[in-house]
Amino acid sequence: MKFHEYGANLEETAVELVNIKKTFKHQGDLVPVLNGISGKVPNGTILTIIGPSGAGKSTILSLCNLLITPDEGRIYVHGKDVQQWDVKELRRQVGIAFQAAPMLQGTVLDNLLLPVRLHGTNLKEPEKYLEYVGLSKELLSREAKELSGGQRQRLSLARTLINMPTILLLDEVTAALDTISAHEIEELILRINEEQHTTILWVTHDLSQAERVGEQTWLIIDGTIIESAPTKQFFSEPKDSRTRHFLERKRDI
Repeated sequence: MKFHEYGANLEETAVELVNIKKTFKHQGDLVPVLNGISGKVPNGTILTIIGPSGAGKSTILSLCNLLITPDEGRIYVHGKDVQQWDVKELRRQVGIAFQAAPMLQGTVLDNLLLPVRLHGTNLKEPEKYLEYVGLSKELLSREAKELSGGQRQRLSLARTLINMPTILLLDEVTAALDTISAHEIEELILRINEEQHTTILWVTHDLSQAERVGEQTWLIIDGTIIESAPTKQFFSEPKDSRTRHFLERKRDI
């Protein structure tokens, strides 16, 4: 099942960050979160983003989807500045899924229809999207709140796929799941990447997961990319002493 006809026809770089700076107000003070981040995510690859809490990882995802805007710098999606995109079209192209997998009140079908109401997306055969993510079409009439955590995360991904995104932003999407469900969601996302050629930016606190699923990995500390490298090289031969310290400390926990 193909959800979009993109991939080879798009720019070689799916996402590019150029000197991105972002601050937030906290108790009246301006707190820097991103300090001039630059980096490229090749089209069709999986980038895993790791780092301590508060390092700015989730902020990067929110910027790519225009949930927030940078104070300085530029973000390009398929070669076009995000601030020049129509917001609805950008969010069709750049889907986002969160740890909590928030559900609307109502049935599974009601939740699948959300992109239709927001973006006018066509939804002819909703059962196909459920089946693609490993859910039975019999669930269409079930109340979404009755689903398990793993089922809700699958439904969240199905709902995102209806927009036919070329890029998926994943923010700790398996953190609240048991080990079996987490691995099932991993396998699903890897299949989406392989079959749909979807570019994935995946924030995770789980180093083993980052090593399993990533093709490229960034380490973010204090709003700065400390190290960026192919994932196998990143974990086997980290170049920066701060990377080595972070990996050793996390693995000792």
